[in-house]
Amino acid sequence: MKVAVSALGSTLDAMVDQRFGRAQYFIIADTGSDGIEVVDNAVNKGATGGAGIGAAELMSDHQVEAVVTGHLGPNAFNALKAAGIPGYEGSGKTVKDALTALEAGELRELTEAGEAHAG
Repeated sequence: MKVAVSALGSTLDAMVDQRFGRAQYFIIADTGSDGIEVVDNAVNKGATGGAGIGAAELMSDHQVEAVVTGHLGPNAFNALKAAGIPGYEGSGKTVKDALTALEAGELRELTEAGEAHAG
């Protein structure tokens, strides 16, 4: 399964970024292998609007099957839902620990949007 984790850095030891749309990076891991891809989210991080939708489109473009983050605003939540990509809450974990917890079924699925965050 291809999973994207919003991250504050570009390694598996980075902390999960609380933000989705304006995350620093996305680390995309294929749980069926040890392969990872680091995606700099600069285009959405600095956007004046639509960051959540842009990040959701980025996930769809990378054929991600789930995302792990701290928070999904309404636009990101709805865009991911429309694409069939579930979100999971991984606050306070490293990317590596969040991926391990997701595989073990220990992360809470985000079933509703949180508050929108500006800039």
